[in-house]
Amino acid sequence: MKTLGMVVLLQAMMAPLYAASPEPARADSDWILARLVQPPPARTSFVELRGSKLLKKPLRLQGEYLRPDADTLVRQVAAPYVEKTTIRAGEVEIAREGKTPRRFSLARVPEMAALQASFGALLSGDRRLLEQHYRLDTQGTRQRWTLTLTPKDPLVLQKLEAVTLYGSGSELRCIETQPVNGESQRTLLAGAARAAGTVYAPGALATLCYGGAKAQ
Repeated sequence: MKTLGMVVLLQAMMAPLYAASPEPARADSDWILARLVQPPPARTSFVELRGSKLLKKPLRLQGEYLRPDADTLVRQVAAPYVEKTTIRAGEVEIAREGKTPRRFSLARVPEMAALQASFGALLSGDRRLLEQHYRLDTQGTRQRWTLTLTPKDPLVLQKLEAVTLYGSGSELRCIETQPVNGESQRTLLAGAARAAGTVYAPGALATLCYGGAKAQ
């Protein structure tokens, strides 16, 4: 009986500890979008892994994304080659070291136009603009969340299945783009990109992208 009494006493003492550990708060799209707002000028480092049947191993790129103003997005690759892509006013310019710059209209590449609009909407917290182009699906908690963007435009859906954002708290750590044909492309950002400084193995980079969890 003494033993039973001690068990009951311990359970009573531990009850407040259990009560002090509530379930992690669920993430929703409004909560996520409010934390992704980055007024220009803004910049963040990235590490990107591109898979292709034509390559023996995935291509690893690293560099920076820059947003000098609300209407401009710049992707600057530093390795393994030097390249600068600038999207502004519906036009794209791609300048690679040692080559003549290429320019074309976003109207020729609807999936890129949708992506550019979505980045602008994400960084400004404009849910209405984002929902003009995508259906939103949120999973996870505020400590580890995903936001999946599924294109609405039939032309874009012919090329792009979905874009999934992986984050932790207020940090967007990775963007995974899934084309209709071909392998998914992962772009690690911020803390995940810094952690990937000397990481080249695809599996290890995927783990950094997902935050230790499998993709939704």
